[in-house]
Amino acid sequence: MSLTLRRRRVVVEVPTTWTGRVKAQAVRTGQRMAPMADLAREAAAERLEGARHWAAPRLETAAHRFEDQVAPAVSSMLTAAAERISPKPRSRRWPALMLVTGIAVGAMGYLFYRRNAQQWTEHMKDSASDASRWVGEKAEQASNAAQEASQKLS
Repeated sequence: MSLTLRRRRVVVEVPTTWTGRVKAQAVRTGQRMAPMADLAREAAAERLEGARHWAAPRLETAAHRFEDQVAPAVSSMLTAAAERISPKPRSRRWPALMLVTGIAVGAMGYLFYRRNAQQWTEHMKDSASDASRWVGEKAEQASNAAQEASQKLS
């Protein structure tokens, strides 16, 4: 088994234009900076993760404070604004007023009826007593007249 080593030829092309030279310089600089960029990326990722660990509880605390302190004030302010701009409901007092007036008139009518009924029964009692007194007087006069007639005849 034989190993044949081939030599690689490295062909270096030298750009002839100014933009070609700048491009070649940028490529070489990029190749030299790639390991440093990797290290910078890893360091930035670690720092970013540390910042996230630091910021997360503070954001949560701020959110709870906002819910407890600011949100109720904003909510009451919005509610007050909504009440100020909402159209006023139409008054429905008229039917209720008529109902109350009707009930009052009915109660007064009932009271007048009861009072009048009591007065009528008292008047009828007086009339009945007057009529019975009148009948009694007439009966007494008739009995007196009958006695006088019987005395005259006897």
